[in-house]
Amino acid sequence: MRLPTGNDDLPIFLLFLLGVLASRSYCLEVLYAINAGGEAHTDSYGIHFARDPLMGKVGTASDYGKQLIIGRIGNVDQILYQTERYHHNTFGYDIPISQDGNYVMILKFCEVYFNSPNMKVFDVVLNGDHTVVTDLDIFERVGRGVAHDEYVPFKVQGGKLIYNDEESDILAGKIRVEFIKGYRDNPKINAIAVVKGVLDDVPQLGPIPPDPEDYHGMQEEEEEITMRNRHTSGPRTPDPYLIDDSSIMLPVFVAIGAFIPLLFCLCKL
Repeated sequence: MRLPTGNDDLPIFLLFLLGVLASRSYCLEVLYAINAGGEAHTDSYGIHFARDPLMGKVGTASDYGKQLIIGRIGNVDQILYQTERYHHNTFGYDIPISQDGNYVMILKFCEVYFNSPNMKVFDVVLNGDHTVVTDLDIFERVGRGVAHDEYVPFKVQGGKLIYNDEESDILAGKIRVEFIKGYRDNPKINAIAVVKGVLDDVPQLGPIPPDPEDYHGMQEEEEEITMRNRHTSGPRTPDPYLIDDSSIMLPVFVAIGAFIPLLFCLCKL
């Protein structure tokens, strides 16, 4: 590869590097990807999410989130977090896996209904034995209308699934991910993807956007600190409330002292 030798070559070289870095996301070996509660969709990383296989079978498909603009993601991936499947009982998906290796399961969530924490809380269990997400409260994690992903790395070896050094049997070449009904509303899922590789190979969400109220408060605090640290030129202006009142009343006392003898003399006349 020819390295850039002049200013004209530099932008082309940078574009090439960006292309190489971006292409890493498109080299993922995707074993399974579904858009829960929605139709097929290809996301910004080139992952094709199939139509929800549980359509008309289990639970309820909802597109209630379409009334929101989902935070933390671009326009292309909005639909993955706007549609969802929920159920009044525990439900799940069967995922075919036949080869040994390292895998990462990506579970996509977004709270599109509740406006406070402790309204929807549930667990996620992998292959019947491994609790991979405990007490998931999406609103408590990121708020309403904000994308949230859970990343679950695991290994398949010799017909067994290994998660955190604990094993479980893989039956009929499939593993199962389940969303467990708890005491606070119904479990749900927006989208699922399983890719071959390790966590570092998986594109992850960006930082959580600040809450508007918190951001406004931080702005006011920064402005206050700036005002305290600002040094003005010239002598400090004296505080008018700290001026000694006696200096103001002195001429009055002098006038009264001069008037009393005059008044006494007038009375003698």
